[in-house]
Order: sequence, then structure tokens, then C-alpha cells
Amino acid sequence: MTKKEIAALACEELEKLYPDIDCTLDYEKPYELMFAARLAAQCTDARVNIVTKTLFVKYPTLQAFADADLQELEQDVRPCGFYRTKALSLKTMAAQLIENFGGEVPSTMEELLTLSGIGRKTANLMLGDVFGKPAIVTDTHCIRITGRLGLTANKEPAKVEKDLLRLIPPEISSHFCHQTVQFGRDICRARSPKCGECPLNYFCKEYKKKVGK
Repeated sequence: MTKKEIAALACEELEKLYPDIDCTLDYEKPYELMFAARLAAQCTDARVNIVTKTLFVKYPTLQAFADADLQELEQDVRPCGFYRTKALSLKTMAAQLIENFGGEVPSTMEELLTLSGIGRKTANLMLGDVFGKPAIVTDTHCIRITGRLGLTANKEPAKVEKDLLRLIPPEISSHFCHQTVQFGRDICRARSPKCGECPLNYFCKEYKKKVGK
């Protein structure tokens, strides 16, 4: 079975499981998704959503974030961990969006990567969820699952992204990544994956190795 065939089966099975899956970070404005994603680095989406529920009320505009007292903002985001770095990123990003992009989130990878604390993963999240563009968000779940399936031999996010862009149809690429996140939480866990009840096991490279096929 080719990688293209495996990818098609994975898309088909994940669509059956999670047809209506969406981003698990709560937001209303485009920049709020970007800020939430920044806070989610090495933190759970559930915890970030608790923090942003009050954070986005306290700082309702980009200007409010740009003008925020840094030490106070640090305490506001402290539950997300790495609070000093993250608070500075939010404050800096807000100023950059106002000064360089007229208060709007830019819609290209190149421009998004100029923002403080934004890497390809968050940039792809913005491109896919906000702008509806083809995007591969290579979070830990996506990397683990596509590796186990045999779609990529790489672990480095940028290389995995490149591999998957060749295999996943562009119009569903962003949706596919959200599906892998939920699938990784429910079934294909990092530790003790539920291989026996996995609907993808009949074409999974890792499972075939386990059962000696």
C-alpha cells in the first residue's frame, strides 16, 4: 500500500470519527486565536480556555494588550506556564499588529512569522482556521499519528509538514490536523494507545509491527 493510499484511508476513517471537529481553543476575533495558541505552548487547551475567558474581557482590544502593564499581564497568564515569555509575546504581538498590519492579522506565512513568538505551527493554524487556506498544523499528536501510520519518517515539524502536504488533500488539510488532535487524545495516545479498538489499525504500520504482520 502506498503512502498516498494510506493517507486517503486515514482521511476517510477520521472523517467518520470526527466529521464536525473544530479547533479546541476558544476565540471570537482572529488575533485571539493567535494569542490563545501562543499561550497553549506546553500547556493544555483546556487550561488556556480558562485563562482566556477572563483575559479577553480584561483586555478587549489589541491596544489594551499593547498598553498592558507587563508585570500585571504576566500574572494574568501565569497559569499557562512560561508566563514571562508569553506575556511579553502577547504585548509585543499586539503592538506589531497595530503598527505593521493596521490592527489586522496578516494572511501569509511570511508575514505571520514576523510576529513575536509565532512559528510555523501557529501560523498554519491561523492560515487554516481564519483564512481557510491549505495548512498542516504539526502538533505532537499529528507528528505521532502520521509517523505511526507510516506517512512520514520525520519527527521535525517542518519536515513532517512538507511530507504531509504531498499526501493530504489541501482542501481538508487543516480539518485533518484537528481530527488527529482529537484522535490522539481518544485512541492513538502517546502512552498506551488503544490499538485493539482503533479503526485505523488495518492499515497502520505500527500496529502491523506489533502483531507481526
